[in-house]
Amino acid sequence: MARNDDRRAALADAGIRVLAESGARGLTHRAVDAAAGAPRGTASNYFPTRDALIAELVGRIEQRLTPDPDVLAARAAEEPTRALFATYIRDVVARLAADPDVSLALFELRLEAARRPAVADALSAWRRRGFDADVAFNEQAGLPGTRAEIALFHYAIDGLMLDRLTVPIDPDTSTDDIVDQLVTRLLP
Repeated sequence: MARNDDRRAALADAGIRVLAESGARGLTHRAVDAAAGAPRGTASNYFPTRDALIAELVGRIEQRLTPDPDVLAARAAEEPTRALFATYIRDVVARLAADPDVSLALFELRLEAARRPAVADALSAWRRRGFDADVAFNEQAGLPGTRAEIALFHYAIDGLMLDRLTVPIDPDTSTDDIVDQLVTRLLP
């Protein structure tokens, strides 16, 4: 029998797949059960409401997208340069691109947040934590870029990932080249 934490994570991962494949309207407890290969009613036992399910998905997305602390520590020890900042941005993009289901699910949740305050609340707390962590890392590592410039990179990365995961306007230009251009043009 799977441990409670393992089953919870498996259900959340299944919910992420459902969101990515079927959108927010397709996210039901029954669909999560089916995607997880779990008996009917399992997801609702763990997450009794849709809001509880969504909150769990947000938490699981955060876990799956959180950078490796050892990688961050190694980067923080390097000389702070524009090139290191670009490396950090490429890592963010690579983590988002490596697991398209997570990125697509996140976009679906953000769209759902425009219609449902509970989803907006769950997402905004996570996004603030992530943004504040990025600003703190940037300051700790002595990297160039103010809080406002880091916000610009968040906006740019969101747009870049939406473009790459859906219908790219310029599929022949590599994502790394785009990141390099963003860093060159947005960072003084």
